[in-house]
Amino acid sequence: MNEADEVELRRLRWKSRRGMRELDQLLGRYLDREWRQSSEAERGVFLRLLETEDDKLWHWFMGHEVADDAEIQTLVERIRALPP
Repeated sequence: MNEADEVELRRLRWKSRRGMRELDQLLGRYLDREWRQSSEAERGVFLRLLETEDDKLWHWFMGHEVADDAEIQTLVERIRALPP
């Protein structure tokens, strides 16, 4: 990864801090394990995901609701499936 990607990753780590331990862990796990090799398109979906309100994220990640955006829902399911 180049220096710009590392700077972006640090910025995303900060933006992924939601103050809710479970969300912080899920989003951090994705950044640690998947973000570096993800496509530009998937990175864009992740950025859209981060723009979502915490209560919606909570409901999506807990499986209580489904995102209206199919790309976001696919990413949510992928993040949920990552091993702890």
